[in-house]
Amino acid sequence: MSLRLRLTLWYSGILAVTLLLFGIGLYFFLNYFLYNDVRSDLKREAETTYSRVQKNLGLSLKGLVLDLELESRDFYSTNTFLQLYNVQLRTVNRSANLQYYDVKLPVTKDTLDKLQQSSTYFEKARVAGQDLLIYHIGIYGDLNGPKQLLGVLQAAKPISQYEQFLDRLQYVLALLALVTIVIAASLGWFLARKALMPIDQVIEAANQIESGHDLEKRILYDGPRDEIGRLTDTINGMLSRIQVIYSELEEAYRAQRRFVSDASHELRTPLTTIRGNVDLLEKMWRRTSDQTQLADPQQMELSLEAMRDIASESQRMSRLVNDLLALARADAGIQMEKTRLEARPLVEDVARKAQLLPHAADWIVGDLSALDDAVIAGNRDYLQQLLFIFIENAFKYTPEGYVKLDALRTEDQIGLRIADSGIGMEKEEIPHIFDRFYRADVSRGKTAGTGLGLSIAKWIIDEHGGSIEVTTRKDEGSTFVVWIPASFPVSV
Repeated sequence: MSLRLRLTLWYSGILAVTLLLFGIGLYFFLNYFLYNDVRSDLKREAETTYSRVQKNLGLSLKGLVLDLELESRDFYSTNTFLQLYNVQLRTVNRSANLQYYDVKLPVTKDTLDKLQQSSTYFEKARVAGQDLLIYHIGIYGDLNGPKQLLGVLQAAKPISQYEQFLDRLQYVLALLALVTIVIAASLGWFLARKALMPIDQVIEAANQIESGHDLEKRILYDGPRDEIGRLTDTINGMLSRIQVIYSELEEAYRAQRRFVSDASHELRTPLTTIRGNVDLLEKMWRRTSDQTQLADPQQMELSLEAMRDIASESQRMSRLVNDLLALARADAGIQMEKTRLEARPLVEDVARKAQLLPHAADWIVGDLSALDDAVIAGNRDYLQQLLFIFIENAFKYTPEGYVKLDALRTEDQIGLRIADSGIGMEKEEIPHIFDRFYRADVSRGKTAGTGLGLSIAKWIIDEHGGSIEVTTRKDEGSTFVVWIPASFPVSV
């Protein structure tokens, strides 16, 4: 069952109950209002007659009847009927208008039984084709012993017009209620459809997104900022978030495929080299063993060269595995342990060791006074690895010229600047240099390395809450400035 149908049924059901209660209330109110005057008239007329009858209770019942007969009141001109019933003699004394119509008001055993329990009561009865409201008063006396019911005084008025009116009222109320419910249900269906139209638009848009995978589509809603408006905003916001996450997942998936491809390529090259050299050594030394003679100097030199290649490629593969392990830790979200470190001794230690790295360019250690009194919260080993990555990278791409290290500072940061006069790169390549296995020089074999160093450096910078600035120009060199949060305690 649809929400629209449920709303319509609820609305129609509540309206039907409301109309039913209203109709019942109106019917009983009019019933009481119409019959209240009739009851009052009947009671007044009956009690007036009853008071005269009471004066003659000491006489015989015949005298009582004669008292009513001798009453000089004219009942022809009224619509009130009077009748006195003698219980002992079972005789009836009627008003003139009853005699004129030759009608007697009913007195049954049930009537007498009720008057034994209550001295008065009202009753509706149909007499001679007319609906009457009859008021009964019991006449009691102790003429022949204990107090007993001697007679019944009845006053009646015709109520056919009231009954017809109430019957018609029931019919009209039922008809009006039915028509109102039908109209209200139709109107409720229309209003529910109009109110839920934005939800239909939401469903339609969601179906289009599901079928067409169009995460850029949004739900258009120009109505008031009610519940539907807020729902639309929430879903649009959710779609935007899903689009961002989906884009990130796509990028991550592409990066993963690229990573697997590049890692396979990087590992295949040293493995191929190692396997080729091992095969060469095996052939050379098997032939020597078969000939039972010592190897000549040329064979020895080739063997040593092959073993050096094996060692070099093994070291390269070891570095690659270590770099992959570092990135795996980064992807796993492992938090590095940090302590308070003095910045200058750490950087000076790196500057001293960097002199021992293979390089063709001049190694220049500039002004490091900006690091005086600077204290950073970090991991010593990772920070040294960070600097070595940038310095080694500068040495690789600076065949001649210089590589320089100096320091900067702001109110709450220190900057470690590594500048070189090497080959540089295009500005369009800057956003990609921190991608895994990316190299500005697309020919992989021209420089040694795994293409993972800058990715690891970026992770270390992020873990320390820092940032990096890159400026470069093709054939003129590059400058990297690593900014790390620091404090500068004031010495007392």
